[in-house]
Amino acid sequence: MALDKAKKTEIIKAYAIKEGDTGSPEVQIAVLTQEINDLNNHLQQHIHDFHSRRGLYMKIGLRRRLLKYLRSRDVNRYQELIQKLGLRR
Repeated sequence: MALDKAKKTEIIKAYAIKEGDTGSPEVQIAVLTQEINDLNNHLQQHIHDFHSRRGLYMKIGLRRRLLKYLRSRDVNRYQELIQKLGLRR
């Protein structure tokens, strides 16, 4: 369940640090958060879709590692990002 191109471009513009930025941790975490939310909605309707559940767990793990990396590099950017995304960490 990939994001459509327009939605992904909108997320990238909202969280990019500079023009053409697609690889910063903020952008990657924001895109992953949207994919995680979409998968959560899918799994609420399709409870027995275990393959998608595994993909969800993998995305959650990747987001957790990226958040840990960002927290270790710059705490201020980390705090701003989790507030913007509404994450509980």
